[in-house]
Amino acid sequence: MADVAKLAGVSGQTVSRVVNGNDRVTDATRTKVEAAMKQLGYRANIAARALATGRFGTIGVVMFNLSAVGNVRIVEAVVAGAQARGYSVSLAVVDAPTEQEVRAAVRGLTDRAVDGVIVIEARVLDTAHLRLPEEVPVVIADSRAAHKHPTFGMDEAAGARAAVDHLLELGHATVHHVAGPAGSNPAQRRRAAWQRLLKRSGRIIPPPVVGDWSPRSGYDAAHRLLADDSVTAVFAANDQMAVGVLRAAAELGRRVPDDLSVVGFDDLDLAPYLTPPLTTVRQDLAQVGRRCLDHLIAQIEAPPGSPAAPVAGRFVHPELVIRASTAPPGG
Repeated sequence: MADVAKLAGVSGQTVSRVVNGNDRVTDATRTKVEAAMKQLGYRANIAARALATGRFGTIGVVMFNLSAVGNVRIVEAVVAGAQARGYSVSLAVVDAPTEQEVRAAVRGLTDRAVDGVIVIEARVLDTAHLRLPEEVPVVIADSRAAHKHPTFGMDEAAGARAAVDHLLELGHATVHHVAGPAGSNPAQRRRAAWQRLLKRSGRIIPPPVVGDWSPRSGYDAAHRLLADDSVTAVFAANDQMAVGVLRAAAELGRRVPDDLSVVGFDDLDLAPYLTPPLTTVRQDLAQVGRRCLDHLIAQIEAPPGSPAAPVAGRFVHPELVIRASTAPPGG
């Protein structure tokens, strides 16, 4: 650092400010220091910086499924936000959704020197209350409140209610459900909200058909459901399964929306371009990721001994997007 300061003609403190992204440096000085760093091949000593600041500049992320669209959207927002604030991200993927596995993943991240951890969709099945190591702050991206740690998530129940309400208001006698897998908390909450609303409305509650989030499972579920000509409305727990429902309906000669109304959940990029364009529940999962990150960094950067930051805006509310896949029964 002294060599960089000498070559750039600045103080060692100015070099330190540039290295640490401090705003109290002019653009011209920053450019001069960065040029000197490049010429000398200087790289910051992360271990030394951690000793000086008490922070490593890294955030850990634990997730269960790399292929789940919702999880990916949250991770993208966390990575983009972390990089913009000078943090890197270390990712750990957990195969088994148990507290033991999640604890091991968090422990592994803390051993790799992270300042805090975000756990995405904490669908832990073997315990009602997730307890994790407390060496670093932890924030959980999940819609349940039953966590010791700060939690942010989508209001899954509100999204499902909006979908079912829409179909009932169109005049459908009841709404059939293609549910997500039993091991997923979002799937459980969407299914429970669908069931509660039908019960409160005095409607028949048909047995749900369980899928695995894939278009194929939605396709297979629809072939089972549409064997009954009285089925006029289907709420699929995600857009990918709704795509399978649309394909099966077309093969079986059920016109959407004249003979069958279909609602999805997620509002994927492809939803407006399906035939017909899909009515669905839009989730701002990037906002969930940003809220998790903001709260975690507030904890990381808080002065020692300061009170914990309040958890504000825990739920992000979804929005029903009405397109051409829904209509009153009979067209």
